[in-house]
Amino acid sequence: MPLKEKTIERMYWTIGEVAGELGVNPSLLRYWEKEFGSLRPKRTNRGDRLYTREDIGQLQRIQHLVKEKGFTLHGAKGELRNAPAAEPNAQADTLLDEVRDRLLQVRHRLVQLRNAGTPPSGGGPAD
Repeated sequence: MPLKEKTIERMYWTIGEVAGELGVNPSLLRYWEKEFGSLRPKRTNRGDRLYTREDIGQLQRIQHLVKEKGFTLHGAKGELRNAPAAEPNAQADTLLDEVRDRLLQVRHRLVQLRNAGTPPSGGGPAD
């Protein structure tokens, strides 16, 4: 049975991309980051924010509570604290997917390097 190639998904999104997706200004995301201590996007060496799927999910929950349900920031913080946390298995599955994707990238690169460094052969090793 042939291997089914898995499409490689992104692991990180910039603040501009996330802000555009949520329909808000990047400054609002920076403000929410200060207000909600649990929101900590990764940073590049230059200090640029990089958001994971989990970060984006948390931002969507914050946006829903504040913008759609009309919670104050204090109320939204309490709601997020009291809300049942995401299932550990869902978080572990996401992490496994990210690791799997990265390993596929590495494997693909290794195959490229192997194919570039060796001439085609007619079979197995010579005896």
